[in-house]
Amino acid sequence: MKYILLILIFILSGCTTKLPSVNSSSKTTYVPQKKQKEQVPTKTIIKPKQSSDLDKLYAVYNEWHGTPYKYGGVSLSGADCSGFVLNAYKKVYGIKLPRSTKDQVKVGRVVYMYELKAGDLLFFKTGWNVRHVGIYLENGKFMHASSSKGVTTSSIRENYWKDKYWQTRRLF
Repeated sequence: MKYILLILIFILSGCTTKLPSVNSSSKTTYVPQKKQKEQVPTKTIIKPKQSSDLDKLYAVYNEWHGTPYKYGGVSLSGADCSGFVLNAYKKVYGIKLPRSTKDQVKVGRVVYMYELKAGDLLFFKTGWNVRHVGIYLENGKFMHASSSKGVTTSSIRENYWKDKYWQTRRLF
């Protein structure tokens, strides 16, 4: 009996709400209750936002920026265009590309210039039998290993690159 009475008291006291007050003219007015501040747990876990491909590409660029051009090179001490692209693709996408520009141009599918998106491979004909490759970033910019500047960014809108543009390939 004691337990039933305690349960009843608990239920009735826990479910009380403020009822509208009635004044002497019998008009009903609502008196809102003050909202109680919600208790926030002391330890909040916030999951970090996943990086986009573009963020990852810029991270690779920041790591490699200024690396000198070295024909046949594939490391931070020196890299050529296809060696840089090979390393960047492996790090960002986990994709192992062929070593040479001649073979890289055979992977993926052709994409039109107006369809460019971050990560697309841009290919250029820079000489009679010379090919160059870079990775598209955004807003006409791409990163590549330039023979004169090392790993850098350039714009495909620059006359030099616009005149040498050959094709774009997308692997994903």
